[in-house]
Amino acid sequence: MPHVTAPTYRSGAESVPASDAAATLEERAIALADPNTTSDRVVTVVGAEPRLAARVLQTANSAAFNSSGKPLTDLRSAITRLGQQMVQSTAMSYAMQHMKNEASLRSIAQPLTELWNKSIAVAAICKLVAARTKVSADEAFLTGLLHGIGKLYIMARAVSADNGLGSGQSWMELISGWQASIGEAVLQSWGFAEEMCEAVGDQDDVDRRCKHEARLVDVLIASLVLSDARKTPEPRNFATAGVNTFLSISVTPADCSAILERADEQIRLIHEALA
Repeated sequence: MPHVTAPTYRSGAESVPASDAAATLEERAIALADPNTTSDRVVTVVGAEPRLAARVLQTANSAAFNSSGKPLTDLRSAITRLGQQMVQSTAMSYAMQHMKNEASLRSIAQPLTELWNKSIAVAAICKLVAARTKVSADEAFLTGLLHGIGKLYIMARAVSADNGLGSGQSWMELISGWQASIGEAVLQSWGFAEEMCEAVGDQDDVDRRCKHEARLVDVLIASLVLSDARKTPEPRNFATAGVNTFLSISVTPADCSAILERADEQIRLIHEALA
């Protein structure tokens, strides 16, 4: 993403982005990615942008994350309910949707919308797949949401350089060939956990060797396969035999059908929560 220096204000000994439209996706990501970040720091960072704070409250009170039906009215309680990784997911969704409304990125509004919709679907499926393993469901959700960050980076850079998207096949080949490795590099630069960075970087490695225990990358790869399968008419044919990722996560074709049966409702709820 093009870097924009945002105004900041002091919070104790730290400087955080001020509530200004210039606050960038990078700054929010870096501020929230550190697993050692305290809850006070998260409240400060999120609270620095009133619209983001409102989005976090909205998400915490949504049907997807408020099974008790008890509404929350303060930011700290909302952050506690969601957990840091879901707060990260909410912040990312806020930033990506804000980008779609930027005049400078209007030429790629449609590709951004398509990427966002796919990211939501993959994230929701990641959470369902992770629930069948020992992988953290929230970490899987965030990884699914960010799996296309490399493509987002490429598109935004191209527009900022006044190159436009172009119409040749070479542009699409650039995105498909490099987006995973660029996404890994972006997440590394933002300070995300190494396993998440590796999962995004290896998301196309469908032939990876079978491991005895499922890892985050296995969950992501399987979820991408299932996301594509979701677009096909029923009865769907899940060719999981011999695909090492599905062996690692111990998911059968019958399991795939069950996951996708739940996925549509989950995707709808996540869209409502993050809209």
